[in-house]
Amino acid sequence: MDEILNLDLNDMAQTEFDCSCGRHHNFSIHDVAIGSGTINKLPEIAAPFKEGQILMVYDNNTYEAAGKQAHQIMVDAGFNVKELLFDRGDDILIPDESVVGRILQELSGPTPEDTRLIVGVGSGSINDSCKYVSFHCHLPYIIVGTAPSMDGYVSDGAPLMSAGRKISYPAHLAYGVIGDTNIMKDAPQELIAAGFGDVVGKITALADWDLAVKVKGDYRCNTCVTLVQRALDKCFSKSNLLPQRDEEAIKYLIEALTLTGVAMALIRISRPASGAEHMLSHFWEMDYVDRGLNPIHHGTQVGVATPVIARFFEELADILPEGTGALCPRHEEIEKLLRDGGAPVSPKEIGISRELFHNSLLKGYTVRPRYSVMEFAKEHGRLEEIADKITAELYD
Repeated sequence: MDEILNLDLNDMAQTEFDCSCGRHHNFSIHDVAIGSGTINKLPEIAAPFKEGQILMVYDNNTYEAAGKQAHQIMVDAGFNVKELLFDRGDDILIPDESVVGRILQELSGPTPEDTRLIVGVGSGSINDSCKYVSFHCHLPYIIVGTAPSMDGYVSDGAPLMSAGRKISYPAHLAYGVIGDTNIMKDAPQELIAAGFGDVVGKITALADWDLAVKVKGDYRCNTCVTLVQRALDKCFSKSNLLPQRDEEAIKYLIEALTLTGVAMALIRISRPASGAEHMLSHFWEMDYVDRGLNPIHHGTQVGVATPVIARFFEELADILPEGTGALCPRHEEIEKLLRDGGAPVSPKEIGISRELFHNSLLKGYTVRPRYSVMEFAKEHGRLEEIADKITAELYD
């Protein structure tokens, strides 16, 4: 029981076990390869699909980071590879209708049935778009990660922009996940900081989950909580070395992001990784896209939202269920953690306007049908009071 807690990350693929939470869990990803030089395992992982066409997807940045190398490795191994390159110049690739549609078009060639596998080379946008399309086309996909910037490499949801709104669509797990530390440690520093911000967000996500269990009777798997908490502790032990691109610190960051994804995959919900801090991030991102602006990196937004949500727990300490408040450190401690890891600390620092920030505190809980500390504040008639106080402290 709970055998997964005794496994190394690369040995967790195809694991199933009876859990102490009372459920039978399975982690159906066929291969996980995290470490130095693991991009060379791509032909081995993709071997069952060698007889058909492989669609390889990247953007101009991820092509340079790993796409060129991945393509050459596959061609040298005798694979038939069709390339799809999204060239957006200096703009961020937004995973929206146009991107999803373009991938579908490439699958709808003269002989679409010959396409056996999609290989995405990138991080958030590429991963989510390929995951969504492969799910609906009943195709496997492999993701070759290029940056330790988010936790979705091994999750089964696909957050996409649709008509200006961020919607998390059901999808499926990847067939294989490759995270080559030699590639990921050279990612832009802002992406490393974004990944660290996403990891820091698990602090309040776990506290939010505890709140939902005690107030609404939500399901919780303590094995998954332990899995995530161990990963956080390991990552935070070296996070002050992330600005120097220390290889061990980068590896621990990748492991924390991936293990959080494993926890989500085991229970098929994102509770181990996502709480009110993600709702604020999604609210800000939708506002940026609606105004035709490039959104800030998701993990960066999650990071700065985390001490904000910690302030909610502090303000509500007198009425929180017993033990819930103790799960969330004080906001000053979280801010120091972010700062030491080279990540932004406040919404003002990343350009979130006072008006948008205040509005997000009042309405952020509506972004997802998920119970959070913001909704708890609303139910107890204290949301506006707390929103006004936090906004004044951060912006006045």
